[in-house]
Amino acid sequence: MPALTVPPRFRGPERSANGGYMCGRAAGYLDGPVTVTLHRPPPLDTQLRVEADSADSVSIRHGDTVVAEATAARDSPPLWVPETVSMDETRAAEGAARYFQDPMFPTCFVCGPQRSPGDGLRIFPGPVRGRALWAAPWTPDASLADGGPKVRPEIAWAALDCPSGIAAAEAADVNGETAILLGRMTASVAALPAVGEQCRVIAWPVGRDGRKLTAASALLGEGGQVLAAARMVWLTVPRTAAQMTSPEAS
Repeated sequence: MPALTVPPRFRGPERSANGGYMCGRAAGYLDGPVTVTLHRPPPLDTQLRVEADSADSVSIRHGDTVVAEATAARDSPPLWVPETVSMDETRAAEGAARYFQDPMFPTCFVCGPQRSPGDGLRIFPGPVRGRALWAAPWTPDASLADGGPKVRPEIAWAALDCPSGIAAAEAADVNGETAILLGRMTASVAALPAVGEQCRVIAWPVGRDGRKLTAASALLGEGGQVLAAARMVWLTVPRTAAQMTSPEAS
């Protein structure tokens, strides 16, 4: 299999790939719903070796170190969306999350407020009034397509990533001295959004088990249809160590 390289544009922390983007790249070697586990911070601008471990799994390696593993999730429970939100509610919630008062990763490809339009996704979720949901609008730009009208699959995975982490952290009342990093992501993509489509991303917390926070998210199309959905496991780490470590979700 050809080597996988993550360009610096798609960073999450300053020196490593956005977790959702990396999971989407790894999932691209398999069909259907896929579960990706991140074991190490995916390095940027570095050739990573891709190995087929079986017909249903691949591993991504940097030298002898396993960075990520992807496995077909055909037998996993179907991903579901508890409720939807209108575009008006979504726009009202945009940017209202406490996270944006002091963002952990201000240049993140997905949620970094320092990324300019047309560079980062600039998905800024906030809590929806009266509901246990977080939401943000998102309109994909042309640079996210691969020569056609639709965005690349890994972009949909990336869009599902950060909103769920923000929902998980705020619901668990994680303090400013603690960061969360993506450990595992299971996603199913039914359809890809088109360039220029006015989408909504919604996210909701699922639970907590010690250092593990579980949350889910969905990407809605212009008509409110569910284009993709995901469930994530996030892991809490000290803020000072966030850019250096990515503990795996065992």
